Amino acid sequence: MPKPIRLRQFIDGCWPDRAAILADLDGCLLSGETVLPDVPELFTRCADRLWIVSNNSADTAQTLSARLAKLGLALPAERILLAGELTLRALAADRPGTRVALYVNPPLQALARELGLRPDRDQPQSVVLGRDTALSFADMARIAELVHAGVPISLTNPDTSHPGADGTPQPETGAIWAAIKSMIPQARMSSVGKPAPDLPREALRRACVTPDEAVFIGDTEETDGVAATAAGVDFVRLVRPGETPAPAFKTGALSC
Repeated sequence: MPKPIRLRQFIDGCWPDRAAILADLDGCLLSGETVLPDVPELFTRCADRLWIVSNNSADTAQTLSARLAKLGLALPAERILLAGELTLRALAADRPGTRVALYVNPPLQALARELGLRPDRDQPQSVVLGRDTALSFADMARIAELVHAGVPISLTNPDTSHPGADGTPQPETGAIWAAIKSMIPQARMSSVGKPAPDLPREALRRACVTPDEAVFIGDTEETDGVAATAAGVDFVRLVRPGETPAPAFKTGALSC
């Protein structure tokens, strides 16, 4: 497996000339609210060919676009694909008006209502579990109760953690699901988040490009890399803190 590279090396190569550049968010473009090195140049170089493809389940495309703008990064909501939002849109399309127990942050709660989903934790027909920073012990007990009763559950993503501002792991949806599974081993869930290929495939569809015309950059082989490969897109892994990157470019050293 090729060594991971720095974003600077990616920008200096021929990958940014592809018709679509799909990029993960946390650990790739941002660390918390800190813009990582060389990211502004990536936005300038790739311009309207850059797409964010993220397991983020705290934002909607609109709120993330506004947050990025405050950090000096301009990207319209139309080119932002997020696991939390895609989960709700898929549920609303498949089961319009369904009663759903929502365990998500306020932006996604508001989006669910806009999409016609009916929040209901008492008698839900479905459960959606995302990155709910207000989640309590009582909430976990209720989720377990619903799953045990056979109510279908959708995870916005299966990630157990994401990197905080200083790289310290922060709890994610998959960690909550692991606790539920430890209580109910037979429990099953569905998820459109990476490593499933739904997000990159939707980005390709919106960009109107074929997989061989795109490239995916991310920092995790197990999620970003697997999703990219399943969608038929070339994957380039960026270094994580403490990793040794591939050598600087030499003629033929790194192939695009």
